Amino acid sequence: MFESLSERLDSAFKQLKGEGRISEINVASTVKEIRRALVDADVNYKIAKDFTDRVREKALGEKVITAISPGQLMVKIVKDELAELMGGTEAELDIKANPTIILIAGLQGSGKTTFSGKLANFLKTKKNKKPLLVAADIYRPAAIDQLKVLGEQIGVEVYNEPENKNAVQIAQNAIQQAKQNGNNIVIIDTAGRLAVDEVMMTEVANIKTAVKPNEILFVVDSMTGQDAVNTAKAFNDRLDFSGVVLTKLDGDTRGGAALTIKYTVEKPIKFVSMGEKLDTLDVFYPERMAQRILGMGDITTLVERAQAQFNEEQAKKLEKKIRQNQFDFDDFREQLQQIKKMGNLKDLMGMIPGVGKAIKDIDISDDAFKGIEAMIGSMTPEERGNPDIIDGSRRKRIAKGAGKDIQDVNQFMKQFDQMRQMMKMMNKFGAGGKGLRALGR
Repeated sequence: MFESLSERLDSAFKQLKGEGRISEINVASTVKEIRRALVDADVNYKIAKDFTDRVREKALGEKVITAISPGQLMVKIVKDELAELMGGTEAELDIKANPTIILIAGLQGSGKTTFSGKLANFLKTKKNKKPLLVAADIYRPAAIDQLKVLGEQIGVEVYNEPENKNAVQIAQNAIQQAKQNGNNIVIIDTAGRLAVDEVMMTEVANIKTAVKPNEILFVVDSMTGQDAVNTAKAFNDRLDFSGVVLTKLDGDTRGGAALTIKYTVEKPIKFVSMGEKLDTLDVFYPERMAQRILGMGDITTLVERAQAQFNEEQAKKLEKKIRQNQFDFDDFREQLQQIKKMGNLKDLMGMIPGVGKAIKDIDISDDAFKGIEAMIGSMTPEERGNPDIIDGSRRKRIAKGAGKDIQDVNQFMKQFDQMRQMMKMMNKFGAGGKGLRALGR
């Protein structure tokens, strides 16, 4: 996701490469390229200009830090500003009430029903809740059937009244049933239309008035860019929703909606949804997303997913090694084996610093790592633990043992080294904490 924006920003930062200090001239040139990149990513020009004005002001106001190059400093400033533009910090769901009522709204085709199932699964498995899904789309019979299928897959009850054509009554009746059956979460999937219209708005507004939801989540297809932002504004003006859900983010190569929806409607992005699998729902973390846009990976999310699949001690050990620049081939192989069990391989690999750019044009299949695992398996324990000792003769032996060409080994070693360099750079100015304090945070 955000591939074109990431490439354009990377190109902008290269203008500062080799510069000894921050100056008005080199900052102006870089900022101009950043603004163009944002506009091309479907960001409104005014928002892009406000953003780059803040970046310029901060860049020129920073003291020159000898340990960090101007290019690295600019990356840090842009990362901080991108995170702030997208909301600053994560926004949690308000699920304290019993039952907590969550109203789902959005246009037809935005992914509301699928998201409803994902949210129920998330609250059941991650928050230990007992959700009830409510089929309140009285216009599209397929929506009821879809919700039933999703409910069966995750073991969550679905409330529906096929003959009732009053969505408000359905919602009210469902809440009564939830109270009787001990459901502490009620997720109401409402009807959508192909475009914003008065009938839809009135109906969902009436449901809101009748059930007084604790959360109203607006679901929007992120691939529609500024149209998504405009639709969000129309819904918010009428519903005053509490949060945004961005779906199909894995197909969004530009990023305009994710970058500007918070700025426009002043409501936080609470979740991002990728793919059809019911476990592909993530809490939205602005800083982590900013890091991924800038090619810095997302080690925190990767570690969290590893913790969900494997023991916590193992994950903490990995994180510590990354922070101390001690990540080796044994760690890499272990991560490959874990990652294969954790979902979409390309998306997860993109969370490792430096890897995203290397694999952006590669189509990764389920057995894509067999060659890499074979090369690592051909290494001696000493080589796996200390990659720096692998010279030309060792590479030839590794290639022969893995049944690979020497070029394959050289390319893999180069990519692994780039990844380690990116991790090292992250530790200098942010990921490890000390770097951020050195920069006055």
